[in-house]
Amino acid sequence: MEEFPGAVVYNTRKENWVMKKTVLMGLALLLIATSAVLLAAVDVTGDWEMTSKMRNGNERKSTITFTQDGEKLTVKTTGRNGEEITGTGTVKGDDIEWSITRNGPQGEFTMIYKGKVEGDKMSGTSQFGDRPGIEWSAVRKPK
Repeated sequence: MEEFPGAVVYNTRKENWVMKKTVLMGLALLLIATSAVLLAAVDVTGDWEMTSKMRNGNERKSTITFTQDGEKLTVKTTGRNGEEITGTGTVKGDDIEWSITRNGPQGEFTMIYKGKVEGDKMSGTSQFGDRPGIEWSAVRKPK
């Protein structure tokens, strides 16, 4: 290689390595940031307007209040006769599940609710015993 006085000589092998390292570090940081956003826990804390589609075709609306601590969920709602009903559940990713125990004409029974949360909306099915599930949906009430 011919040398020229006063010319700046670049070590292209070293520069290529530094450039590749910089790009890879940038991509790694972007991946970590994206993963953190995608894995961020859903927060359902607050009041929700819930609509259940009954077997007879009617819809039943109720307010349900969730209090979330990590993945743990506390649930409060009001029964048809005004009694307070409480339950517990979990939120994992966008999956939500909770159960409440109620008293009916044939005695006490437990309903299990399972669904998916999508921002300020959620939907799923509720089940008790061996009866067919009931579809429900809920929308977060404004604060």
